[in-house]
Amino acid sequence: MKPTATAVEDYLKTIYAHTEWQAEPITPSALAERLGIAPSSVTEMVKKLAAAGLIAHVPYGPLRLTDAGELRATAVVRRHRLIETWLVREMGYDWDEVHAEAEILEHSVSDRLLDAMDARLGFPPRDPHGDPIPANDGTVARPPSVLLAEATTGHSGTVLRISDRDGGILRGLAAQGVGPGVKLTVVQPLTVVVDGGQTVDLTAAAAQSIWLTA
Repeated sequence: MKPTATAVEDYLKTIYAHTEWQAEPITPSALAERLGIAPSSVTEMVKKLAAAGLIAHVPYGPLRLTDAGELRATAVVRRHRLIETWLVREMGYDWDEVHAEAEILEHSVSDRLLDAMDARLGFPPRDPHGDPIPANDGTVARPPSVLLAEATTGHSGTVLRISDRDGGILRGLAAQGVGPGVKLTVVQPLTVVVDGGQTVDLTAAAAQSIWLTA
């Protein structure tokens, strides 16, 4: 049975997102966990994606996108992040409310409407969480970064992006004045100074969600 376009896009986007901010490739078992799907189902889809030339895979090995797969993945990511930006700027959504909406709309928005959104928004380079919005040709501008949880004491950097997977973390960080473009200085593990002023304590989960300039 041929997989639906929505299913293919969800798989490719998840594989892409796993390695977007770190180099370790995703395994089939990790992919199944991220998607909330049975490993056997993932195995079957992986075979179909490999046959279609969208991923490179050897049995029991990690998954990697081919050039064609990455181009398809970045197209979905572009739609997702532009929709998130549109929802925040034009529709009054908060940044912690847009991920689930974009997950639905990204599969149905036409290229014409997406281009109109892009122009309306002034061709934004990043979404509300700081993630770069890929260009039409799939290119992405991604500066060197460090995960806050791995930053050394004394490191100062500007928040590049915050993972949007947990709305509770986003709401908590917003209340603490932490967001993309804000400068943080690590004074000890899980404690940072925000823009040279207020000292705040972060949860371990929050520290695993924030990327700073290197």
